[in-house]
Amino acid sequence: MKPTYDPGRETKERILDAAEKLFAEHGFQGTSLRRITAAAQVNLAAVNYHFQSKESLIQAAIQRKIDPINRQRLVLLENAEAIAGSHPITLEQVMHAFVAPLLLTEEHTDFVRLLARVYNEPGDMLRYMEPAIRQIAGRFGAAIEKALPGVGRRTVSVAMMFSIGSTAHYLAAGPMLDSISQGAASHLERAFVLDSLVRYSAAGLRALAQ
Repeated sequence: MKPTYDPGRETKERILDAAEKLFAEHGFQGTSLRRITAAAQVNLAAVNYHFQSKESLIQAAIQRKIDPINRQRLVLLENAEAIAGSHPITLEQVMHAFVAPLLLTEEHTDFVRLLARVYNEPGDMLRYMEPAIRQIAGRFGAAIEKALPGVGRRTVSVAMMFSIGSTAHYLAAGPMLDSISQGAASHLERAFVLDSLVRYSAAGLRALAQ
């Protein structure tokens, strides 16, 4: 069946594309609705119709990309559990499922920069991430507790926050790795960074559990 053409959806996607790019480049406070409408080639009424406010537009821009990433995280986790069968999967497998979809998703360059803005821009920007975090926190928390018997949810929550923070720092300031290592490592070596972050997070969890 041929899909029905929806000009409203095309307009909405153009607005989201423009907002994502401009928020990533100039920040949330530094990007006006007027700037977004100019980039999307729409009028302000179209933004108001689809999103009602700048805050709702920010939330929609984040949710549009984080939802597929969360689905990828859950798929990786479920696949690892299916392969393990009756045996628990390792902490490294849990953390890989949590981090990999974000670090290895090349097509989301603007969104990765947008996430860095969320974690580092002044103000209460983290509230826009709360729905996405709630989607997966319980599932991954339970997987960590199963992989590391005896660890409490309090410790798991702190460790997950630290892991999110390490990932956000890399997304926001990846090139710093090049300077710190004096050329021995590159922030563009995504597989190396992913492996390092996974092992670092798993080791930190084990240390906290002690």
